[in-house]
Amino acid sequence: MLVYGKNVAEEFLKKSEKIRKIYLQENFRDKNLIFAIEKSKIPVKIMTKMELEQLANGNHQGIILDVEDFSYTDYEDFLDVEDAVVVILDHLEDPHNLGAIIRTCEAAGVTGIILPKNRGAQVNATVIKTSAGAITNVPISMVVNLPTTIQKLKDHGFWIVGTDMVNSQDYREISYSGKIALVIGNEGEGMSRLVKESCDFIARIPMRGKINSLNASVAAGILIYEIFRQKG
Repeated sequence: MLVYGKNVAEEFLKKSEKIRKIYLQENFRDKNLIFAIEKSKIPVKIMTKMELEQLANGNHQGIILDVEDFSYTDYEDFLDVEDAVVVILDHLEDPHNLGAIIRTCEAAGVTGIILPKNRGAQVNATVIKTSAGAITNVPISMVVNLPTTIQKLKDHGFWIVGTDMVNSQDYREISYSGKIALVIGNEGEGMSRLVKESCDFIARIPMRGKINSLNASVAAGILIYEIFRQKG
């Protein structure tokens, strides 16, 4: 997998065993990254800006890494974590939203993220770039069946908090004590029916403007930080 960008490179270089090769633009001048690259002793190829642009479909900032394919975690690793906070993404489609949510989860200290195997964004170069490298520090699990996974979480003491504007309560009025799994629905359709029926609470973020919904990553950030605010 090819990933790119200075922030991404900085995080991956902290775990250099995942990097197979580094492609650098000629006259690359970031002294900190150059020092880290030299220290890592990973093979480097110097290329022109045009050559790099043929490798990366985005703003590479002069550096591209050839890394091992992303390794997903088993969600059962989250089950017995004390006071865990898990984020479940119910068929989120936009890789930029996924990357932004990963970045927020890492910043807040979320235990892990759960994604469905089919019909949703998966970890790719765009997600990694948008996460600004945070993806290297957040366990992410991929599962075949979300309702089955949610039931397993409930069996291990998790409270499931979904998000919807209908038949819901103000997110600030919900108690987030104990182990929490927060569900963020699809950008257009929201949560699927079976997932919604599995929730213990349905939260909404009050809207005072004329737009009746927030971007999925923004909504996730608001809710994640409320959960941790309550937990202290």
